[in-house]
Amino acid sequence: MARRRTTLKDVAEEVGVHTSTVSRALNPETRHFIRPEVAERILAVSERLNYRPNAAAYSLRTNKTRIIGVVIPDIANPVFPPIIRGIEDVLSERGYLAILVNSEPHNARHGAVLDALQSRGVDGLIMASLELGDSIIRGMIDDGLPAVTVNRRAEDADVPSVTNDEDQGMRLILEHLKALGHTRVANLAGPQSISTGKERFEAFRRHARAMGFDTSEDLVVFSQRLNEAEGERCAAELLDALSGFTAIVASNDRLAVGAISLLRRRGIACPAEMSVTGFNDMPMVDRFEPPLTTVRVQQYEVGRLAASMLMKRLDGGELEPSEEHIVVPVELVVRASTARVR
Repeated sequence: MARRRTTLKDVAEEVGVHTSTVSRALNPETRHFIRPEVAERILAVSERLNYRPNAAAYSLRTNKTRIIGVVIPDIANPVFPPIIRGIEDVLSERGYLAILVNSEPHNARHGAVLDALQSRGVDGLIMASLELGDSIIRGMIDDGLPAVTVNRRAEDADVPSVTNDEDQGMRLILEHLKALGHTRVANLAGPQSISTGKERFEAFRRHARAMGFDTSEDLVVFSQRLNEAEGERCAAELLDALSGFTAIVASNDRLAVGAISLLRRRGIACPAEMSVTGFNDMPMVDRFEPPLTTVRVQQYEVGRLAASMLMKRLDGGELEPSEEHIVVPVELVVRASTARVR
């Protein structure tokens, strides 16, 4: 015979309190209304009796699902797992569950995927997959769905975001290369339809000009995706058309890894003949050959901040101006893929 499901009433009878007291103690948002010693007893008994809240009943009673949609552009990109972990740690503390969706903005199914999340009643949305001028997220916010962007930002200033300091990162890279004697540096820029690609390219161009680097337009190649294959293609395009540059600044680590692979196939030593830098410090780049000089972003912290921002919105709180667009500091990590110009 099937085992009967433990109910709130069972827990209440075991502890000797009313069911409403049990309900408050098991809810992280209302637990502070219950005396600590009583709350601890209720939690211990509910665990012993294997009580599990009825999510369907909660949803019917409150019109909330305690589910957050998290949309990322590429589940194969190692930069996203730490961000997702930061999001989930905050959500789990508040009794929320994340539904992870892998969808890129240029994908024909992207709009349908977001519609499916909304139709399933998610309480909010954390978006890492969006392009500048994305009308879909604007429409969902106008429909009343709280949303925060993470790692990228929308053009609309009223869409809250948590991003990395792209400007600081590019400045640190170029200062490092200048100190090594480089004066002619190529840029593998990211797609200009997304905020990370656009802001990193603009920061590269601005700081390169200010530091006296050669800023010829032919030293820049724009990638269509942020992956290794595009890194190889863009590096090949540069090498086929130009000579005399001594370093490649890639818009992210995956482009840099692709560029180093292409250099190796062509017999160009990195860093002896060509220095290469990345951006993000994704897991394992310290174990590549050569280990990659890159900009370290606080991936876990970015995810945690985005989830905390969304929780505040769901609690009905107003974000302070300083909280609407959080820019997280970055740092340069120097490894063996960069060297002094010979």
